[in-house]
Amino acid sequence: MNEDEIADKVYEERERIVDLYRNGPGDGTIIDPVDDPAFNDYYKLDRFGFIIGYVSTFAIIPFIDLVQIMYLFSSDESKFKKEEPQDIKIEVTREQKWLKMISNWDGLSRDKLKRRVYKGIPNSLRGKVWAKLLGVDQLTDDQKNKYKHMRELAWEHSPDVRQIDLDVNRTYREHINFRKRYNSKQQELFNILSAYSIYNLDIGYTQGMSQIAALLLMYLSEDEAFWALSTLISNSKYHMHGFFIPGFPKLIRFQDHHDKIMNKLLPKLKKHLDKNGVETGLYTLKWFFQCFLDRIPFKLTLRVWDIFLLEGDKILSAMAYCLLKLHRHQLYALGMDDILNFLQVKLEQNYQHSADYTIEKLQECLTELKKIKLDNAGPPSQNEKLKRELGIFNPDDIPVKKPQINGVDKKRKPINADQIHSSPEQDSQRQGEWTRL
Repeated sequence: MNEDEIADKVYEERERIVDLYRNGPGDGTIIDPVDDPAFNDYYKLDRFGFIIGYVSTFAIIPFIDLVQIMYLFSSDESKFKKEEPQDIKIEVTREQKWLKMISNWDGLSRDKLKRRVYKGIPNSLRGKVWAKLLGVDQLTDDQKNKYKHMRELAWEHSPDVRQIDLDVNRTYREHINFRKRYNSKQQELFNILSAYSIYNLDIGYTQGMSQIAALLLMYLSEDEAFWALSTLISNSKYHMHGFFIPGFPKLIRFQDHHDKIMNKLLPKLKKHLDKNGVETGLYTLKWFFQCFLDRIPFKLTLRVWDIFLLEGDKILSAMAYCLLKLHRHQLYALGMDDILNFLQVKLEQNYQHSADYTIEKLQECLTELKKIKLDNAGPPSQNEKLKRELGIFNPDDIPVKKPQINGVDKKRKPINADQIHSSPEQDSQRQGEWTRL
């Protein structure tokens, strides 16, 4: 197969995938029943939209469908703890206070906002508050039609469409919004990730971005979620750009900083982890890369994300320290496999502390780290920074990806040094103006 034939195959495959997301599957499209379930009456949801159990009516379902149900919805209900009525009541009483704060956002004091965020944002208003914290309204006004334009360019040119399609189908399948193949939320998720792969050519698309974008889509519209993702990646307050570029330099920087914290404040636990071969890189990937998604209960994850959006990336180091400090005694009794299982699985499924208690301890950890000047992982290295201007499209600059041949992913063509140039980071600078609270 020559290069022209490969290019034609790439184009045809991209066109086929894009058409499925733009128009939905046609009559002749074959979709695995696991990806397109037709048993909507047999589940129940928690308040965040996750499937937590099923009505006992399996007797009327053919055996093959029952197997598919059990395969698709094999989530452990233990990790979705029932919320106490008192907790929900408190949240409802806070809604009116938050509505007043939102209506007077520009006149809101930093101290008052911080105090309320740490107490918890009502879930019904989380989208509005996240949009304010990330300056989404200003961005959508400043960049009218930019997202739509990037989305259309991505449908035609993105080299990442195939990988994005695969990852969309793996993202939050236990959540009602994303469980059905090519439904509206999967379409929005695909659109955002595809558009961003063209908008930020330093990164393109990296696995791990899909879950962050899906979380944003639970609370924001498609357009808002795109600009929220852009802010998280390119704004200096969060600067997730360094996590996603090749080599993951920010991840390495934060893991090194985590080791400093452990050696200084939890030396006994650090020695125990080292003795059992549990290196920092084995358990902190999702802690730092995705701000604890899938590593702690979802309700607590939302509380941490509230604070992350307010405070910035220093929360990542503080929360990592907080989790290990809270659970150090359990970890002392475990060996390597059990330690990893505890940190990667059990913390999410059977977390023993309330969200309020954990956030209280997180605040104490932040104060402790600040006192010894370990609250910040230091400035980003030069190779963490943006090298191309965001949203400037030139087909010749797109790193070409060839399709899988014989099951092997072909790597991107190398980019010549003279193709990489520093330029004004307009989007990043603009986003920095409104995040100074």
